[in-house]
Amino acid sequence: MGAVLFGWCGAAQAAPALWRVSDADGQVYLFGTIHALKPGLAWRTPLYDRVLAQAGTVWFEADMESGDPDTVRLLIQRYGSDPDRPLSRKLAPSDLEALSRQTDVARVDHLRPWAAALMLSMRPALARGVSVEKGADLTITRVARDDLKRIRTFETLEDQARMFASLPEGSEVRYLTKVIRDKKGGRRLRLTGKPPSLEAAWLAGALGPAAIADMKAGNPALYEAFLKRRNRAWADKLADEMAGAGGVQLVNVGALHMIGDDGLPALMAARGYRVERVQ
Repeated sequence: MGAVLFGWCGAAQAAPALWRVSDADGQVYLFGTIHALKPGLAWRTPLYDRVLAQAGTVWFEADMESGDPDTVRLLIQRYGSDPDRPLSRKLAPSDLEALSRQTDVARVDHLRPWAAALMLSMRPALARGVSVEKGADLTITRVARDDLKRIRTFETLEDQARMFASLPEGSEVRYLTKVIRDKKGGRRLRLTGKPPSLEAAWLAGALGPAAIADMKAGNPALYEAFLKRRNRAWADKLADEMAGAGGVQLVNVGALHMIGDDGLPALMAARGYRVERVQ
């Protein structure tokens, strides 16, 4: 997170990063999550739990509880399929050959590159026992519902599917080829299925610019759509919310959305709010 992460003093105990955004009337806390985690992983801290208890409103990227298999299947059918122009026509021969060693191409050939990339990128995480059900977002969603908190979301799952579907084809293909080559020992853009090193950095509150460096440099259209444009829209929503309501609110979105000059802490500071890293 560059100067945004390391320029503010946090707590001495290593823990996932938490920021407080405040004005005269209210406070919004920003917490970066990892969407899929191993069961039993200890990441909640006494400070986080105190903030959650005080918060009247709890924010998430989207309602992940609505992501049942039938809903996801329909979204992929609508936004992530291209049967008239299959993957086998879009990939370079060497990448198609590598893909054929990793999965049955006939079963994914109808998918758009972004959908195939997301599917392939989740496989290593699932093999390690990671699940969305145990991720930070769904864990806190359940707590917030049990405590009768007001729950708000920035997007719908369909909004997210449309975001990926809006990518230029070249950007989609670059994303997929990164995933394919990573399974051969190279590097890839990491959106889901976080590797242990990234999970460890998150737990230590030490995520830095390297977490998004590949995406920002190698696939700027994906960076613009996946992080920059969404972060700005979310910051605008939070600014509107703070202008009209006091009290305490807690925002839980993917940890990558907190990084750098385009991250939510920096964007809220640029809008004139007091922003402090408190964990």
